[in-house]
Amino acid sequence: MSGFIEEKSFMLPRVALIACGCFSPPTPMHMRLFEIARDYFELRGTHKVVGGIISPTHDSYGKKGLAPALDRCAMIKLAAQSSNWIRLSDWEVHQPQWMRTKAVLHYHQNYLNNYINSPYDEEPNELLPGWLPPGLRERRDPIRLKLLCGADLLESFAVPGLWADEDIEEIVANHGLVVITRCGSNPEKFIFDSDILTKYQQNITLITNWVPNEVSSSLVRRLLSRGESVKYLLDDMVLNYIKRQGLYNVKSKYITDAVRPDHLNFNRAYMDNNKNAIKPESEQPEQLMEDESDSPLRQQTARVFCCGESSRTSTKLLLSRPGPGQAVQVMTVQSKDTIDGLEQSQPKKQKIAKVQQV
Repeated sequence: MSGFIEEKSFMLPRVALIACGCFSPPTPMHMRLFEIARDYFELRGTHKVVGGIISPTHDSYGKKGLAPALDRCAMIKLAAQSSNWIRLSDWEVHQPQWMRTKAVLHYHQNYLNNYINSPYDEEPNELLPGWLPPGLRERRDPIRLKLLCGADLLESFAVPGLWADEDIEEIVANHGLVVITRCGSNPEKFIFDSDILTKYQQNITLITNWVPNEVSSSLVRRLLSRGESVKYLLDDMVLNYIKRQGLYNVKSKYITDAVRPDHLNFNRAYMDNNKNAIKPESEQPEQLMEDESDSPLRQQTARVFCCGESSRTSTKLLLSRPGPGQAVQVMTVQSKDTIDGLEQSQPKKQKIAKVQQV
C-alpha cells in the first residue's frame, strides 16, 4: 500500500512556491505561509510541492522601513535555516533596478524548466543558484511556479495605479496564485468583483489559515523603534542580527546576546560584502539596559536563597524572618570582626530578654 502511495505521489504535477516582498524583517508568519500551502496541496493529493523560494525586493523599491538588501537576505537565511525546502533567491536584489513581480516569476519559472531539460553535465553544481530545489531531474515534466501571498496582496490588485492589468493577467494566467486568507475574510467576493481574476479563477487557490497570526513586519519595526520587546515574535537569530546591525532604529532593551556571533550561520558572502559587517564581540556596545531574565549574572556580595536552601560558606548570614514559601534576600557578612561582635552580643541580648520578662 505504501508503495502505491509513493508511486501516486511521484505522478502528481509538480509546483514550486515563490513569495515576493520586502521581508523587512522576515517573520515566522512568512515561513508559515509556505508550510500551510504545502500541507494543503499534499494532504489533498493534488500536487507535489518541490520547493519554496523567498525573493526579497530591490533596494530601489524605496518603501519606508526597508532595510538594505544584504541585511534582508542575511535575515531570511537565518529565518529559513531550520527548513529543508524554503530557500532564499537573491536574484532580484542584484538586478540594476527594481523588478516587477511578473519579471521575477518569469526568471525563476524559466530557470527551473531550462535546468530540468538541460543535459546533466552542462552546469557544474557549484554554479547553480542556492534557491534551486534538489532532485528536480528525477522527472522531466515541467514545474509550475505559483505566487504565494496573503489576502492583502490579492486585495492590492484593486488599488488604482499599483498593478498594471496586463501584469495581473500574466501572473494569474501563466503562473497562478496561492492565497492564504484569514478566517472570516471573503476573498471570493473580491475575485467576483474583478473581471481578470474571475476569468482565471481556476488558477487561484484559496487556503484558509485557521491559526491566525497578526504579526507583521511593520508591527515589529514599530515595537523595536519604541523600545518594546519583540522576543518570540521573531526568530532569535534574526532578532540578534537586528541588534548587531542596528537596524530599524532599534531601541529595545530586551534584545540580548542569547546566541553568540560564532554560532550565527550567516551567509558569509553577504557578510563579506556588507559594509555594516558584524563587529567582533569585544567591540560590541553594551546593552541599553540589562534585564534579569536575559543578562549575565553579576558577581555581587548579596546572594538570594529560596526557602530551604542554605549557603555552603562558613560565614554568618543576616536574615529577615520570611513567610512560608517566600524568597528572602541574604546579605553575606564578609568582616570577621563583625561576626565576632555578633557572637559576643548574643549572651547580652539573652540577659536583657530575661530581665524584661521579669
